[in-house]
Amino acid sequence: MGRKVGLQTVELLTKPRLIATYTVVGPKEGEGPLKDNFDEILEDDLCGCKTFESAESKMQLHVVQEVLKKAHLKEQDISYVFAGDLINQLMPSCFMAREVDIPFLGLYGACSTFIEALSLASICLEADIGNHMMAVSSSHFSSSERQFRVPLEMGSQRAPSSQWTVTGAAAVVLAKKGNNVPRVTHITLGKVKDYGITDPNEMGAAMAPAAVDTIKQHFQDTGRKPNDYDIIVSGDLGSVGKQITTELLKEYGYNIGSNYIDCGDEIFDCKSQSTNCGGSGAGCSATVMSSMIYKGMIQKKYKKVLLIATGALLSTISNYQGETIPGIAHAIALEFGGE
Repeated sequence: MGRKVGLQTVELLTKPRLIATYTVVGPKEGEGPLKDNFDEILEDDLCGCKTFESAESKMQLHVVQEVLKKAHLKEQDISYVFAGDLINQLMPSCFMAREVDIPFLGLYGACSTFIEALSLASICLEADIGNHMMAVSSSHFSSSERQFRVPLEMGSQRAPSSQWTVTGAAAVVLAKKGNNVPRVTHITLGKVKDYGITDPNEMGAAMAPAAVDTIKQHFQDTGRKPNDYDIIVSGDLGSVGKQITTELLKEYGYNIGSNYIDCGDEIFDCKSQSTNCGGSGAGCSATVMSSMIYKGMIQKKYKKVLLIATGALLSTISNYQGETIPGIAHAIALEFGGE
């Protein structure tokens, strides 16, 4: 069984394995610098559906079906699927779940959902309540844009600090056993932090304090340092949030600049693709971490990795009422290899 380390971290003694991943992204993501890492690139972001929400659900179902093939498993082999997205009442995830014969737990952590799902799936395996779990997360530019910002038909100008919601979905199968695959060694669950940001176009600034708090706590709990990891990866802070995070961590004595990247900063070429500060969304960290980072570990480019996914916990109602934007960040540490 796992054990508590410090204030917010759990050390997993059985080291749950990430035995298979599958990613699908939209056409714009498929034109970006990471295009060769994804399993599948859509030609049509509607996926043949009538609505963008239905398209996102179809993406989720597709990655679930494909990752099962990769893992050589059936639906009945999965004890629980932990899935989430950004849409009200988790419509894409719930509609995916009605098509599969797997017990379902719907999660909402905004853009931190992917690491939240991996964390809970890992804890369940550590508790020996199943042999296989699945984590799924997705987002869609068009469905998120009209829910949180403005209808696409308005064609409004985007703020320089805004980010582009990633159209993409990823699924990961976790298992108690598996050789030569990434293993989850530590989980650091974050606290909600709110530094008074009210502008929904300032997601990076709203989430950065939560990222800083969780990363700092992870280092304090484990006694590790930034250079203990081959790479430190945040989910979707974008260029602005990444810079804030780097500078604030320096004030706590942690210099992560040499081995730190952000998925939102990597997935697009911000200048040529006009995505301003980069990518965001529950599908951003999910697709990048399940493709480029996962493959990097399989290819032994990275042995130790720290993944942090951040979420801006606003809603359309809270935004209209002038509330500030709370942020959350969760982290997991991965190591490659071993039986």
